[in-house]
Amino acid sequence: MQTAIQTKNLTKKFDQVVANDNVTFDVRWGEVLALLGENGSGKTTLMNMLFGIYFPDSGEIEVGGKTVSIRSPKDAHDLGIGMVHQHFKLVDVFTATENIVLGLKGSAFLNRKAASHEIRKICERYGFDLDPDKKVYDMPVSEKQTVEIVKLLYRGADILILDEPTAVLTAQESEKLFTTLTKLKQDGKAVIIITHKLNEVLAVSDRVHILRKGKSIATLNTAETNRQELTEMMVGRAISLEIDRPFVENKEDRLYVKDLTCLTADGTKALDDVCFTLQSGEILGVAGIAGSGQRELCEAIAGLYPVVNGSVLYHPANKPANELTEIVGKPPKAIKELGITMAFVPEDRLGMGLVADMDMTDNVMLRYYDDGHGPFVDRKSSRSLAEKLIDKLKIVTPGVSKPVRRMSGGNVQKVLIGREIESAPRVLIAAYPVRGLDINSSYAIYDLLNQQKQKGVAVLFIGEDLDVLLELADRILVLNHGKVTGIVDGAGATKEQIGLLMTTEVEND
Repeated sequence: MQTAIQTKNLTKKFDQVVANDNVTFDVRWGEVLALLGENGSGKTTLMNMLFGIYFPDSGEIEVGGKTVSIRSPKDAHDLGIGMVHQHFKLVDVFTATENIVLGLKGSAFLNRKAASHEIRKICERYGFDLDPDKKVYDMPVSEKQTVEIVKLLYRGADILILDEPTAVLTAQESEKLFTTLTKLKQDGKAVIIITHKLNEVLAVSDRVHILRKGKSIATLNTAETNRQELTEMMVGRAISLEIDRPFVENKEDRLYVKDLTCLTADGTKALDDVCFTLQSGEILGVAGIAGSGQRELCEAIAGLYPVVNGSVLYHPANKPANELTEIVGKPPKAIKELGITMAFVPEDRLGMGLVADMDMTDNVMLRYYDDGHGPFVDRKSSRSLAEKLIDKLKIVTPGVSKPVRRMSGGNVQKVLIGREIESAPRVLIAAYPVRGLDINSSYAIYDLLNQQKQKGVAVLFIGEDLDVLLELADRILVLNHGKVTGIVDGAGATKEQIGLLMTTEVEND
């Protein structure tokens, strides 16, 4: 195969942090290359240089065998390079067609019919399911991603870069994406996919290039490697791929959720008479197809989502069984004032969990700012905690005084999880806590959750990887269109059993 794009000794620094250090790799026409590395290893920075968002401090980029200078995304587009970012770059109030043609040269008026016809031809060729006239704000996340990919193809991209494309997709949506990638490869396109999910690397790529701490480690043929070898090369040492499930003897019922019902903005039931008990010293996993009520369940318990019916009753440790506190209808501050220590790791880490433009110290302080008694906030203890989290969770950052938006997505997630766990909660709600994390960081988070469980914390874990749920969770609750379709034992359940509970049609009232 001929080389589509190649880097030679590409280097990029941010202050004193070397994001990429003499990186050399190539991508060939008609192949899918997976770019693999831990959080903060320089994957996104490297791709941003290929797309013209960053300019390298040194090194060369060749496209089609010729040395090129890529100083802007326009230069990249002119060279046939397109990139789908981890966070989509779409205008919500525009249609798919309007987003796809936005910024292109041409007439002052959009020929919608011609553009829609061309978009439909692309969709038919690659198997996309997309309505060109649909508004972006009406689309699920998978359809928004389709718009981004079609936008690149419409503009003539032959080299496609996909940054964490399955991070927000269900297993079924990911399979559809893999089918599309195969068709792109068969059409002679060169595809680079950044992912932390080793099963995806092995399933869809032809070769794997591994980065570690900004350096190129190796390029391997996918058919000649395995999960263990990839993990060891990525991390630099042997690690176990087993997830522990320690047993805790003395458990108490900590949270009673009874007939919990919540509505969406259009009045349909997001949660429909949800009932379960969460115990101390256990991890209760929640499984379900995306949009089955997972977000609403977490936020309703945490006091962040309106409840139209039902109860969430908290049972304090070492208290009589009938001594319960109702927390429905109370905001998070009121729940805290009742002496209930609850930690919440939300799905939207930068929209709800952290403030992107604030530094790590200030984001840690958000959790504790009202704990003091004087007129001034205590930055010193928050800074000490931030430094402790950097060491404990191996967070890669220029420093505690740098905005968290300067960190990779995985390191941002570590800041959020670490801050919440350090609050010593009695109840910990974690929604997709390893989304966007590399395998080493993911296993560190599993260990942290198990440590909390062994301390007697009641852990509600929302997950998307059924294999992880089956290994980690003591029990698994399955949500299907807002209803609980089953609660099964984690050790005895199978993926087929859970999959059936996730997808079987449920009756609506």
